[in-house]
Amino acid sequence: AFAAGLRFDAIPEPVVRRTEDLLVDWFASAVAGHGSRPVESITRFAQAMGPQPVLGCDTEPAGAAEVIVNRARTSPYLATMANAAASHVAEQDDVHNGSVFHPATVVFPAAVATAQALGASGQQLIVASVAGYEVGIRVGEFLGRSHYKVFHTTGTAGTLAAAAAVGNLLGLNAQLMRHAFGSAGTQSAGLWEFLRTGADSKQLHPAHASAAGLMAAYLAKDGFTGAAQIFEGPQGMAAGMSSDADPAKLIDRLGTRWATAETSFKYHASCRHTHPAADALLQVMQAHGLKPDDLARVVTHVHQGAIDVLGPVVRPATVHQSKFSMGTVLALVARFGHAGLVEFDQHFLDEATQSLRDRVTMELDAEVDGAYPQRWIGKVTVYTTDG
Repeated sequence: AFAAGLRFDAIPEPVVRRTEDLLVDWFASAVAGHGSRPVESITRFAQAMGPQPVLGCDTEPAGAAEVIVNRARTSPYLATMANAAASHVAEQDDVHNGSVFHPATVVFPAAVATAQALGASGQQLIVASVAGYEVGIRVGEFLGRSHYKVFHTTGTAGTLAAAAAVGNLLGLNAQLMRHAFGSAGTQSAGLWEFLRTGADSKQLHPAHASAAGLMAAYLAKDGFTGAAQIFEGPQGMAAGMSSDADPAKLIDRLGTRWATAETSFKYHASCRHTHPAADALLQVMQAHGLKPDDLARVVTHVHQGAIDVLGPVVRPATVHQSKFSMGTVLALVARFGHAGLVEFDQHFLDEATQSLRDRVTMELDAEVDGAYPQRWIGKVTVYTTDG
């Protein structure tokens, strides 16, 4: 009922402003995906599957939605796929800490494409986006830490987030929204196994999730039914994807706690699990006037989620894989004071970066792990070359 009934005048002004900022940040992330090989592959697929030339006509019919990286027009479904993939490759799209979920990369692609197709207003786009954020974040929180150990929450909770946003734009009532959620939840997917070989799957996760959520909402509007208890049913998401799911999280203070405003921007162009340690290292180096050559060894004290996601990446072979290497991120931060797009593109395989990378280790820390995911604590121990 919340996602279906949300209206602009119910959203506090600071949440509206934050959503506008999140939209701009998402757009920049999508533009940054231009030229990325995985993004180009998904974009080519979208164009190949999109509107085709009409027999006897030299011009290709325009689609209803735009692909950001090349300004081509195609169907809302396929534009959603391409734009979601593009906005998740630079690793600077927003993140909600408590749900360990990247809302923008699944909410905005579906919402913007649908808004373009419907000719929706800016206010309608904002409302739909907030609905998507609020639902997706709570689904991520509901699924819990055990889920994230194996599943990429952006790919799983993301289907529900996109369905909520598109369903709101389509004017679904509470019953139809429930059907949309059922169809979205049954399509939830995204496994972390790709990290071990640096495969391209991470861009596929939001592309599939956002497009699947859009499809679920459109199908519901057409009378297609979905599971009524997709979250907590005996064969639903909690049963198949989590051992610590908490159904109370799904409705936690809906309408009074605006989780959209809790969403944060990313300073470094890397996996969010690297950021606390990177910032802690910067503080230590600045406080003690340390240079990269002064670092003999750096121990990062982390939560289990960081070990699960970053642990498989030992010798990153690609730029994107290096964004999931704690050692590479800290090496770039130590050398340049920032791990941004340029630093990764130009320096992730430098001899100096690799040398520093190999001096960084991760250790599970009880305090850090106990606080996660509500608080992401940065803690490092730095050993200097002078002892």
